[in-house]
Amino acid sequence: MSLNKMGGLGIRCKPTFLRLTVHIGGSDSLTTSTKLKQPRLSMESTVKTPKSLSLPWKTRITLWVLDTGLDLILRKDGTVNRSLLKLGDLRIRPCSKPVKGVKTYDVVVDSTRKLWFRVFVSTQYVAQDLPVIVLFHGGGYIVLSPDSKIHHNFCHKLARELPAIVVSVGYRLAPEHRHPSQHDDGLDVLKFLDAEVNRSKWLPENANISRCFIAGDSAGGHITHHVALRASQFNFQQLKVIGLVEINPFFGGEERTDSEIRLDGTAPSLSLKQTDWFWNAFMPLGEPHNRDHPIINVSGPNAVDISKIDLPPTMVVVAGLDILRDWQIRYHEWLKKSGKEVYLVNYPNMFHCFHLYPELPESDQLILEVKDFIHKVLSKIC
Repeated sequence: MSLNKMGGLGIRCKPTFLRLTVHIGGSDSLTTSTKLKQPRLSMESTVKTPKSLSLPWKTRITLWVLDTGLDLILRKDGTVNRSLLKLGDLRIRPCSKPVKGVKTYDVVVDSTRKLWFRVFVSTQYVAQDLPVIVLFHGGGYIVLSPDSKIHHNFCHKLARELPAIVVSVGYRLAPEHRHPSQHDDGLDVLKFLDAEVNRSKWLPENANISRCFIAGDSAGGHITHHVALRASQFNFQQLKVIGLVEINPFFGGEERTDSEIRLDGTAPSLSLKQTDWFWNAFMPLGEPHNRDHPIINVSGPNAVDISKIDLPPTMVVVAGLDILRDWQIRYHEWLKKSGKEVYLVNYPNMFHCFHLYPELPESDQLILEVKDFIHKVLSKIC
């Protein structure tokens, strides 16, 4: 394995590598390591966090603003007040000159449906064969974008710290565009990147599309699962999906789980009222459905049999104060029972999409966990 700088992911062969993370298991003791033959990410790990939730004032204020703003833009008739949304959704323009070691630029895939992506390229590393992370943002399928400040900043940090080439997808939003629009867009971006004419024009020379990871948070985690299923059935020329990263993925069902009942109204972010609204906005109008539809409850009674589908190793991140936690745990168990390689990373005292708050140390820790996972997957294919 060739590391052009410490922590680089330009893997060329199989010798030892430097591992910069502090891997934290379920015990109170910390295990630090610098030289390892294999990553230490376990199949199930609990990250040590404070015994009680104590958030910085900046985080508390941001959570309150986002939660209040979300309730204001969700209309009773099932539409979104996008004029009001524009007032609070801060955007960041791409910058061809490196900012803190990362340059960014936008690429239009299909102007007729406003499908595009933002590329984040680390300029601090000269490593060859950098992995490409195709990332889908969260937002309940109805809000946010690759240029939304809160999401742009996370992708920027991800590209710098891994390092990797991050492709953040601007898919169509509900309710104006309902299922399967978002999943169609996701697969079409993979097809776009697979084409040599597009790849050579829009990705840097050190991007290795045969080392592609699909990632997403919340609704983006839901997209990640479904796009991965579709990608497994498609014959790409060069692109190969070798890993999935699902951060607090958005799944649901008719049953009200323990975490939904116990945390609704008390969790720092997300409520049942909001999640029900999102699903109603996402599913097609006029098509009979409930929350046990296999698109929503992917591991439920109507689930697709994935035992013979070639899904890559998957990292599932859950948070103890996320009302969706139980659905995510069931998803992890379902993947495991279906014979898939899956890793569960648990943050007991964190909340839904905590990683988007850079002032939290757990946000940094998550990036290190993702780095561990990518190292583990890449080390197996060298």
